[in-house]
Amino acid sequence: MNEIDWSSLSFSYTKTDYNVRCYYRDGKWGELEVHSSDQVSIHMAATGLHYGQEAFEGLKAFKGKDGKVRIFRLEENAKRLAKSAEGIMMAEVPADLFAEAVLKAIKLNERFIPPYETGASLYIRPLLMGTGAKVGVSPADEYLFMIFVMPVGPYFKAGFKPTNMMITRQFDRAAPQGTGHIKVGGNYAASLRSGEMAHEKGYSAVLFLDSKEKKYIDECGPANFFGIKNNTYITPESHSVLPSITNKSLVQLAGDMGLKTERRPILLEEIETFEEAGACGTAAVISPIGQIDDIDTGKSYVFSKDGKPGAVCEKLYNKLRAIQYGDEPDTYGWNTIIE
Repeated sequence: MNEIDWSSLSFSYTKTDYNVRCYYRDGKWGELEVHSSDQVSIHMAATGLHYGQEAFEGLKAFKGKDGKVRIFRLEENAKRLAKSAEGIMMAEVPADLFAEAVLKAIKLNERFIPPYETGASLYIRPLLMGTGAKVGVSPADEYLFMIFVMPVGPYFKAGFKPTNMMITRQFDRAAPQGTGHIKVGGNYAASLRSGEMAHEKGYSAVLFLDSKEKKYIDECGPANFFGIKNNTYITPESHSVLPSITNKSLVQLAGDMGLKTERRPILLEEIETFEEAGACGTAAVISPIGQIDDIDTGKSYVFSKDGKPGAVCEKLYNKLRAIQYGDEPDTYGWNTIIE
């Protein structure tokens, strides 16, 4: 391969050497298979294509200055994929098979792990989908679990700076008792149109309100929302919000830094009382929010007037990244280390 320019990597697909696959047939999972092709052959009547039997995860591996590779919160991603599988009646991937596949995919593509000083990382994408042919609406009897990896650059090309978001009541991301709490492709398909509208208007993302009453904050499309006020980290409690592993980690860090933490419903009107706000997820860790514009009412909520992130957002961001790269001790046991 040509030498990778690590500093110019974006968050996009890059072909690597191998991916790892495993098939579920006759009521059991088979052996791990290694493939060099990035193409998948699938039956045209597969439930993953017709009825949305598909779920995925996203996690990262980081190379530290000590040369060790750290996978962040592998076990939590395995648990969440199992929850997603249960939610749409797919065969669950056992945690040990999930871990074995992740480790194998990383080791096979070791030369694509970005060096420590680049600020880049190795993104890991586990995918589970129904491959069995069904024309009637019912769960498949065959499934494909696969993992591919790729190097990705730091999410913030221009530095860790606040971005603006918008609120609109025109779209819902997920139904109140639907699939919002699991990581399935349909949730993301439902957010595409509103996300494109946001981009056209110059916003980074849509901040969705609850689908039932349009009174409460839900989440920022592909990321969880949180706000800071009165030395408290506050994030929404909602059945429609995906339980972000990054958010779970930030809640733990915030508490250990001396902040109070609250997971509860957040009325839209309350956000004007927040001193800081942010979106959090695997890609960016934290994306600080500078301003939220409610385009339906014309009201704006401003959190940064000088273009700088809030002090708490910055402290949490630096702390979590330091643990991921091994710059600070991992006292929580979050990292799986590959020597």
